Amino acid sequence: MNFNDSALAPLGRWPAAFAQGVGVVLRDIGNGLLEISHNLLALIGLAVLAVSVFVGSHPQMLQDVETRTLDWLQGRLVERMPASERLAQAMAQPEAVERATAADPSALDRQQGRMAQWLARRYKVAPEPVARLVQEAWHLGAKADVDPALILAIMAIESSFNPFAQSAVGAQGLMQVMTRVHDDKFEAFGGNHAAFDPVANLRVGVQILKECIRRAGSVEGGLRFYVGAANLPDDGGYAARVMAEREHLRRVALGHAVPFNVPTNLAQVPAATTPAPPAAKAASADTAPTLAAAPEGLSVPARIAGL
Repeated sequence: MNFNDSALAPLGRWPAAFAQGVGVVLRDIGNGLLEISHNLLALIGLAVLAVSVFVGSHPQMLQDVETRTLDWLQGRLVERMPASERLAQAMAQPEAVERATAADPSALDRQQGRMAQWLARRYKVAPEPVARLVQEAWHLGAKADVDPALILAIMAIESSFNPFAQSAVGAQGLMQVMTRVHDDKFEAFGGNHAAFDPVANLRVGVQILKECIRRAGSVEGGLRFYVGAANLPDDGGYAARVMAEREHLRRVALGHAVPFNVPTNLAQVPAATTPAPPAAKAASADTAPTLAAAPEGLSVPARIAGL
């Protein structure tokens, strides 16, 4: 009996010995990982210190890093915004350099330059301010996904490129925005008086135009909303005139010879057959209306429904 007990004693101790061995192994692994972590953190700290010293000794590089970091953070913030807020942000207060209301027509690309020169001759205005508006229409058109030729056509029909125009019902500026209705959109530009600032009026007008097209589901329907005739049987030919002027501008941009005094009757004017200018993506199916009257300044129906 004693012999058997002594023979079985080692077998009874092996679980404890095994557990002790596993514990030793785990402790060794943990100590090794801790040591590696300390060394890795030390290396990272040294690398960060070295980079900081290097960048700190190069002010321009430090400024570039700060600018890129800020741009990345702002980009992430914009991506998290709803689409409507992103558009409003894009149209918000321009920098001083962007506020310039004149540009050298020769500095524009070929399509923009053609449009600027044609509009300047057609509406008897200086080419430099028109060049700046063409440039801005391209910029905003790309952001809002609206044809820049459509934006310019609205300015042409609404105000004939007079930034101080005002209608009898209170529509103001280049795009004849109902300022008292859309005063919230001018807050980013300093208040309602910014309606007579060409760039501010254009940016707010494009916001409204984009909303109108979205509500209507088409460009022509959006124009009826824009002029306040969505609930009327007739918009007085407004949409047709804008669409006709857009077609002329598209043809000009593509290099077609369009007379400065061309009548806006698209039944007699062939549509452009080559692709539209860049950023002209809005409702391509609505690019060829069949009939339009000649533009006559501000002869549009009185705006209702706040547009």
